[in-house]
Amino acid sequence: MNRRVPAMLAASALALGAMATAPAASASPAQARQGNTSLAEVLTSDGNTFDNNRDDFDIVTEAVLAVLAAKPDSPVALLADGKTRLTVFAPTDRAFRLLALELADKRIKSEKKVFETLVDLAGVDTIEAILLYHVVPGSTLTSGKVLAADKARLKTANGARIQVRIKETEHGGVKVKLRDKDRNSRNPRAILDALDINKGNKQIAHAIDRVLRPIDL
Repeated sequence: MNRRVPAMLAASALALGAMATAPAASASPAQARQGNTSLAEVLTSDGNTFDNNRDDFDIVTEAVLAVLAAKPDSPVALLADGKTRLTVFAPTDRAFRLLALELADKRIKSEKKVFETLVDLAGVDTIEAILLYHVVPGSTLTSGKVLAADKARLKTANGARIQVRIKETEHGGVKVKLRDKDRNSRNPRAILDALDINKGNKQIAHAIDRVLRPIDL
């Protein structure tokens, strides 16, 4: 592992500064009819335990709980307020495994150990910053809106931006990439068969295959 990584991660919380949330956008009549089920409720509906399923969201859920335990007033709490509009690009457990492999320079078998390793390397403040970098507050961006947002720069809940890039494949499909602040790693991609999680509500999520990075590691 690059010896500078832990120090850079620890410093990133200071570099990112204050965590801010954008005001909610005005809702159209159709949007006003959306439900208030929160993403926290949906993502913890499978029992909120570590398991061997690499395609669900146990690690990101535990990260949210860890931040709120240490910092009850964190903006991360918005994920439990279903009346607040927001869109989350949610890394799967496999995505966090890949991040831990890169940072710790070793494969880690259990989800619990992956989570503990990342917290030890980064600290709660940086975990908070990373989580907020995955949240676009104020808007319910369904998959249709995301697919129509090529080159859009979305402001996240920590004030930084991610860019949406839509690429057509040679077989007539599409790839949805999210450009983050790390220029040396592959950008996360949306998992096309795991979009629109919690559809019909004000809070919506789209699964991604890598963790978005708010700094250049």
